[in-house]
Amino acid sequence: MKKIISILCLLLMFGVKAQTKNSSDASSQIDITAYVPDQVEGLTDIARNNLENKLSQIITSSGLGVSSENSRFIITANVVVLTKDITPTAPPMQAYTLGVNLYIGDGMEGIKFSSCSVTLKGVGENETKAYMSALKNLKVEDPKYQDFIAKAKVKIVDYYNRKCDFIIKDAKAQASQGQYEAALYKLATIPDACKACYDKSLPVTKVIYKQYIDNDCKVKLNQAKNIWNTSQDESGAYAAGEYLTEISPNASCYGEAKAFTDKMGAKIMSDHNKAWNFDMKVYQDEVTADRAALKAERDIAMAYAKSTSVSYIVTGWW
Repeated sequence: MKKIISILCLLLMFGVKAQTKNSSDASSQIDITAYVPDQVEGLTDIARNNLENKLSQIITSSGLGVSSENSRFIITANVVVLTKDITPTAPPMQAYTLGVNLYIGDGMEGIKFSSCSVTLKGVGENETKAYMSALKNLKVEDPKYQDFIAKAKVKIVDYYNRKCDFIIKDAKAQASQGQYEAALYKLATIPDACKACYDKSLPVTKVIYKQYIDNDCKVKLNQAKNIWNTSQDESGAYAAGEYLTEISPNASCYGEAKAFTDKMGAKIMSDHNKAWNFDMKVYQDEVTADRAALKAERDIAMAYAKSTSVSYIVTGWW
Protein backbone atom coordinates (compact mmCIF):
# COMPACT_ATOMS: atom_id res chain seq x y z
CA MET A 1 0.00 0.00 0.00
CA LYS A 2 2.83 2.40 0.89
CA LYS A 3 4.44 1.60 -2.45
CA ILE A 4 1.24 2.50 -4.32
CA ILE A 5 0.91 5.78 -2.44
CA SER A 6 4.54 6.63 -3.22
CA ILE A 7 3.99 5.98 -6.91
CA LEU A 8 0.87 8.17 -6.91
CA CYS A 9 2.79 10.97 -5.22
CA LEU A 10 5.53 10.77 -7.84
CA LEU A 11 2.99 10.87 -10.66
CA LEU A 12 1.30 13.92 -9.14
CA MET A 13 4.66 15.64 -8.69
CA PHE A 14 5.64 15.04 -12.31
CA GLY A 15 2.20 16.21 -13.41
CA VAL A 16 2.63 19.51 -11.58
CA LYS A 17 6.07 19.97 -13.13
CA ALA A 18 4.71 19.28 -16.60
CA GLN A 19 1.92 21.82 -16.11
CA THR A 20 4.42 24.41 -14.90
CA LYS A 21 6.68 23.77 -17.88
CA ASN A 22 3.77 24.05 -20.33
CA SER A 23 2.67 27.31 -18.73
CA SER A 24 6.20 28.70 -18.98
CA ASP A 25 6.51 27.58 -22.59
CA ALA A 26 3.22 29.28 -23.45
CA SER A 27 4.17 32.61 -21.91
CA SER A 28 7.48 32.56 -23.76
CA GLN A 29 5.50 32.71 -27.00
CA ILE A 30 4.50 36.30 -26.25
CA ASP A 31 6.99 38.35 -28.25
CA ILE A 32 7.92 41.91 -27.32
CA THR A 33 10.13 44.34 -29.23
CA ALA A 34 12.66 46.54 -27.43
CA TYR A 35 12.19 50.12 -28.63
CA VAL A 36 13.88 53.35 -27.55
CA PRO A 37 12.41 56.51 -29.15
CA ASP A 38 14.60 59.29 -30.51
CA GLN A 39 13.39 61.88 -28.02
CA VAL A 40 14.97 60.21 -24.96
CA GLU A 41 17.23 62.73 -23.23
CA GLY A 42 21.00 62.52 -23.70
CA LEU A 43 21.22 59.24 -25.61
CA THR A 44 24.04 58.72 -28.08
CA ASP A 45 23.69 55.96 -30.67
CA ILE A 46 25.89 53.67 -28.59
CA ALA A 47 23.89 54.39 -25.44
CA ARG A 48 20.63 53.77 -27.33
CA ASN A 49 21.85 50.37 -28.54
CA ASN A 50 23.04 49.46 -25.04
CA LEU A 51 19.70 50.44 -23.54
CA GLU A 52 17.76 48.43 -26.15
CA ASN A 53 19.96 45.43 -25.37
CA LYS A 54 19.24 45.84 -21.66
CA LEU A 55 15.50 45.99 -22.35
CA SER A 56 15.71 42.83 -24.46
CA GLN A 57 17.58 41.06 -21.66
CA ILE A 58 14.92 42.10 -19.14
CA ILE A 59 12.28 40.48 -21.35
CA THR A 60 14.17 37.24 -21.96
CA SER A 61 15.10 36.87 -18.29
CA SER A 62 11.37 36.96 -17.48
CA GLY A 63 10.56 34.07 -19.82
CA LEU A 64 9.04 36.13 -22.62
CA GLY A 65 10.30 36.22 -26.20
CA VAL A 66 12.10 39.12 -27.87
CA SER A 67 11.14 40.02 -31.41
CA SER A 68 13.08 42.23 -33.79
CA GLU A 69 10.28 42.02 -36.34
CA ASN A 70 7.97 44.90 -35.42
CA SER A 71 5.95 43.20 -32.71
CA ARG A 72 2.73 44.93 -31.68
CA PHE A 73 3.92 44.94 -28.07
CA ILE A 74 6.99 46.88 -26.97
CA ILE A 75 9.17 47.50 -23.96
CA THR A 76 10.52 51.02 -23.96
CA ALA A 77 12.20 53.45 -21.60
CA ASN A 78 12.53 57.13 -20.85
CA VAL A 79 15.68 58.43 -19.19
CA VAL A 80 15.74 61.61 -17.13
CA VAL A 81 18.96 63.17 -15.80
CA LEU A 82 18.20 63.85 -12.13
CA THR A 83 21.57 65.23 -11.04
CA LYS A 84 24.96 66.16 -12.52
CA ASP A 85 27.86 66.62 -10.14
CA ILE A 86 31.65 66.99 -10.17
CA THR A 87 33.43 64.65 -7.76
CA PRO A 88 36.00 66.15 -5.34
CA THR A 89 38.69 63.82 -6.67
CA ALA A 90 41.91 64.19 -8.60
CA PRO A 91 41.24 64.21 -11.43
CA PRO A 92 37.65 65.41 -11.00
CA MET A 93 34.99 63.07 -12.45
CA GLN A 94 31.45 63.55 -13.70
CA ALA A 95 28.77 61.91 -11.53
CA TYR A 96 25.30 61.31 -12.96
CA THR A 97 22.05 60.21 -11.37
CA LEU A 98 19.49 58.95 -13.89
CA GLY A 99 15.83 58.19 -13.45
CA VAL A 100 14.96 55.34 -15.82
CA ASN A 101 11.27 54.66 -16.35
CA LEU A 102 10.35 51.39 -18.09
CA TYR A 103 7.09 50.75 -19.94
CA ILE A 104 5.39 47.84 -21.70
CA GLY A 105 2.42 48.41 -23.95
CA ASP A 106 0.74 48.17 -27.32
CA GLY A 107 3.04 50.31 -29.45
CA MET A 108 0.75 50.24 -32.48
CA GLU A 109 -2.30 51.61 -30.66
CA GLY A 110 -0.30 53.63 -28.12
CA ILE A 111 -1.78 51.90 -25.04
CA LYS A 112 0.45 51.61 -21.96
CA PHE A 113 0.05 48.36 -20.01
CA SER A 114 2.62 48.52 -17.21
CA SER A 115 5.44 50.69 -15.87
CA CYS A 116 8.19 50.79 -13.26
CA SER A 117 11.05 53.11 -12.31
CA VAL A 118 14.66 52.70 -11.20
CA THR A 119 17.35 55.18 -10.17
CA LEU A 120 20.84 54.63 -11.51
CA LYS A 121 24.17 56.28 -10.70
CA GLY A 122 27.35 56.39 -12.75
CA VAL A 123 30.72 58.09 -12.73
CA GLY A 124 33.01 58.83 -15.68
CA GLU A 125 35.75 61.06 -17.03
CA ASN A 126 33.19 63.03 -19.02
CA GLU A 127 29.41 63.37 -19.28
CA THR A 128 29.04 60.67 -21.93
CA LYS A 129 31.03 58.11 -19.95
CA ALA A 130 29.18 58.98 -16.74
CA TYR A 131 25.85 58.51 -18.54
CA MET A 132 26.97 55.16 -19.97
CA SER A 133 28.28 54.08 -16.58
CA ALA A 134 24.88 54.73 -15.03
CA LEU A 135 23.02 52.76 -17.73
CA LYS A 136 25.37 49.80 -17.20
CA ASN A 137 23.99 49.59 -13.67
CA LEU A 138 20.53 48.69 -15.00
CA LYS A 139 20.21 45.20 -13.50
CA VAL A 140 18.27 43.02 -15.96
CA GLU A 141 17.26 40.48 -13.29
CA ASP A 142 16.08 42.98 -10.68
CA PRO A 143 13.15 41.32 -8.81
CA LYS A 144 11.09 44.52 -9.14
CA TYR A 145 10.59 43.75 -12.83
CA GLN A 146 8.60 40.60 -12.05
CA ASP A 147 5.41 42.46 -11.11
CA PHE A 148 5.98 44.96 -13.93
CA ILE A 149 6.14 42.18 -16.54
CA ALA A 150 3.42 40.03 -14.94
CA LYS A 151 0.94 42.91 -15.28
CA ALA A 152 1.90 43.32 -18.94
CA LYS A 153 1.38 39.59 -19.61
CA VAL A 154 -2.15 39.78 -18.24
CA LYS A 155 -2.93 42.83 -20.39
CA ILE A 156 -1.53 41.19 -23.55
CA VAL A 157 -3.58 38.01 -23.07
CA ASP A 158 -6.65 40.15 -22.32
CA TYR A 159 -6.02 42.11 -25.53
CA TYR A 160 -6.34 38.98 -27.64
CA ASN A 161 -9.27 37.63 -25.63
CA ARG A 162 -11.20 40.84 -26.28
CA LYS A 163 -10.14 41.47 -29.87
CA CYS A 164 -9.76 37.95 -31.25
CA ASP A 165 -12.85 38.05 -33.48
CA PHE A 166 -11.91 41.48 -34.81
CA ILE A 167 -8.33 40.38 -35.58
CA ILE A 168 -9.55 37.33 -37.49
CA LYS A 169 -12.19 39.36 -39.32
CA ASP A 170 -9.59 41.96 -40.28
CA ALA A 171 -7.23 39.24 -41.56
CA LYS A 172 -10.02 37.78 -43.70
CA ALA A 173 -10.75 41.23 -45.12
CA GLN A 174 -7.08 41.72 -46.01
CA ALA A 175 -7.00 38.33 -47.72
CA SER A 176 -10.14 39.16 -49.72
CA GLN A 177 -8.26 42.19 -51.08
CA GLY A 178 -5.27 40.05 -52.06
CA GLN A 179 -3.16 41.19 -49.09
CA TYR A 180 -2.30 37.63 -48.11
CA GLU A 181 1.08 38.39 -46.51
CA ALA A 182 -0.42 41.10 -44.30
CA ALA A 183 -3.25 38.76 -43.30
CA LEU A 184 -0.86 35.92 -42.42
CA TYR A 185 1.30 38.32 -40.41
CA LYS A 186 -1.71 39.57 -38.44
CA LEU A 187 -2.65 36.01 -37.51
CA ALA A 188 0.96 35.01 -36.84
CA THR A 189 1.24 37.68 -34.13
CA ILE A 190 -1.39 35.90 -32.00
CA PRO A 191 0.74 34.26 -29.27
CA ASP A 192 0.36 30.63 -28.18
CA ALA A 193 -0.25 31.90 -24.65
CA CYS A 194 -3.65 33.19 -25.80
CA LYS A 195 -4.75 29.60 -26.47
CA ALA A 196 -8.41 30.18 -27.27
CA CYS A 197 -7.67 32.87 -29.85
CA TYR A 198 -4.63 31.03 -31.18
CA ASP A 199 -6.63 27.83 -31.74
CA LYS A 200 -9.45 29.80 -33.34
CA SER A 201 -7.03 31.46 -35.78
CA LEU A 202 -5.35 28.26 -37.01
CA PRO A 203 -8.10 27.15 -39.47
CA VAL A 204 -8.29 30.70 -40.84
CA THR A 205 -4.52 30.78 -41.29
CA LYS A 206 -4.66 27.55 -43.30
CA VAL A 207 -7.42 28.93 -45.55
CA ILE A 208 -5.55 32.18 -46.20
CA TYR A 209 -2.29 30.33 -46.82
CA LYS A 210 -4.10 28.17 -49.40
CA GLN A 211 -5.42 31.32 -51.06
CA TYR A 212 -1.88 32.70 -51.07
CA ILE A 213 -0.26 29.66 -52.71
CA ASP A 214 -3.10 29.37 -55.25
CA ASN A 215 -2.62 33.00 -56.27
CA ASP A 216 1.15 32.63 -56.23
CA CYS A 217 0.89 29.55 -58.46
CA LYS A 218 -1.11 31.44 -61.08
CA VAL A 219 1.37 34.33 -61.06
CA LYS A 220 4.45 32.07 -61.27
CA LEU A 221 2.90 29.91 -63.99
CA ASN A 222 2.04 32.97 -66.10
CA GLN A 223 5.59 34.28 -65.67
CA ALA A 224 6.99 30.93 -66.76
CA LYS A 225 4.69 30.81 -69.79
CA ASN A 226 5.68 34.34 -70.83
CA ILE A 227 9.36 33.39 -70.72
CA TRP A 228 8.74 30.18 -72.64
CA ASN A 229 6.70 31.95 -75.31
CA THR A 230 9.60 34.32 -75.88
CA SER A 231 12.32 31.66 -75.93
CA GLN A 232 11.19 28.10 -76.66
CA ASP A 233 14.56 26.44 -76.22
CA GLU A 234 16.60 24.90 -73.42
CA SER A 235 17.67 28.25 -71.95
CA GLY A 236 14.07 29.45 -71.98
CA ALA A 237 12.96 26.26 -70.28
CA TYR A 238 15.50 26.66 -67.51
CA ALA A 239 14.55 30.34 -67.03
CA ALA A 240 10.87 29.37 -66.84
CA GLY A 241 11.77 26.57 -64.46
CA GLU A 242 13.10 29.04 -61.91
CA TYR A 243 9.52 30.23 -61.38
CA LEU A 244 8.00 26.76 -61.52
CA THR A 245 10.26 25.44 -58.75
CA GLU A 246 8.72 27.97 -56.35
CA ILE A 247 5.19 26.60 -56.84
CA SER A 248 3.78 24.69 -53.87
CA PRO A 249 2.60 21.13 -54.58
CA ASN A 250 -0.56 22.01 -52.63
CA ALA A 251 -1.49 24.84 -55.00
CA SER A 252 -4.60 24.36 -57.13
CA CYS A 253 -2.74 24.93 -60.41
CA TYR A 254 0.14 22.58 -59.54
CA GLY A 255 -1.17 19.97 -61.99
CA GLU A 256 -1.34 22.55 -64.77
CA ALA A 257 2.20 23.67 -63.96
CA LYS A 258 3.40 20.06 -64.06
CA ALA A 259 1.73 19.54 -67.46
CA PHE A 260 3.44 22.72 -68.71
CA THR A 261 6.87 21.38 -67.74
CA ASP A 262 6.08 18.18 -69.63
CA LYS A 263 5.11 20.28 -72.64
CA MET A 264 8.42 22.16 -72.54
CA GLY A 265 10.33 18.90 -72.23
CA ALA A 266 8.51 17.40 -75.23
CA LYS A 267 9.24 20.51 -77.31
CA ILE A 268 12.95 20.38 -76.51
CA MET A 269 13.06 16.66 -77.33
CA SER A 270 11.22 17.26 -80.62
CA ASP A 271 13.39 20.19 -81.75
CA HIS A 272 16.78 19.21 -80.39
CA ASN A 273 16.45 15.45 -79.75
CA LYS A 274 17.61 16.19 -76.21
CA ALA A 275 15.99 15.22 -72.95
CA TRP A 276 15.21 18.07 -70.56
CA ASN A 277 14.82 16.86 -67.01
CA PHE A 278 12.99 19.11 -64.59
CA ASP A 279 11.68 18.11 -61.20
CA MET A 280 9.00 20.21 -59.54
CA LYS A 281 8.66 20.35 -55.79
CA VAL A 282 6.98 17.23 -54.35
CA TYR A 283 5.98 16.33 -50.77
CA GLN A 284 6.51 12.70 -49.86
CA ASP A 285 3.66 12.51 -47.38
CA GLU A 286 1.03 14.58 -45.61
CA VAL A 287 3.18 15.14 -42.52
CA THR A 288 5.97 16.62 -44.64
CA ALA A 289 3.45 18.80 -46.45
CA ASP A 290 1.97 20.09 -43.18
CA ARG A 291 5.41 20.94 -41.78
CA ALA A 292 6.39 22.69 -44.98
CA ALA A 293 3.14 24.68 -44.96
CA LEU A 294 3.62 25.74 -41.33
CA LYS A 295 7.18 26.90 -42.04
CA ALA A 296 6.05 28.72 -45.18
CA GLU A 297 3.26 30.50 -43.28
CA ARG A 298 5.77 31.76 -40.71
CA ASP A 299 8.33 32.71 -43.35
CA ILE A 300 5.73 34.73 -45.26
CA ALA A 301 4.63 36.52 -42.10
CA MET A 302 8.20 37.32 -41.02
CA ALA A 303 9.18 38.50 -44.50
CA TYR A 304 6.20 40.85 -44.43
CA ALA A 305 7.21 42.14 -41.00
CA LYS A 306 10.73 42.89 -42.21
CA SER A 307 9.43 44.78 -45.22
CA THR A 308 6.97 46.87 -43.24
CA SER A 309 7.91 50.11 -41.52
CA VAL A 310 6.18 50.57 -38.16
CA SER A 311 5.96 53.85 -36.25
CA TYR A 312 5.34 53.13 -32.57
CA ILE A 313 3.15 55.45 -30.52
CA VAL A 314 4.33 56.22 -26.98
CA THR A 315 2.77 59.67 -26.61
CA GLY A 316 1.48 60.17 -23.07
CA TRP A 317 3.38 57.20 -21.63
CA TRP A 318 5.65 59.61 -19.69
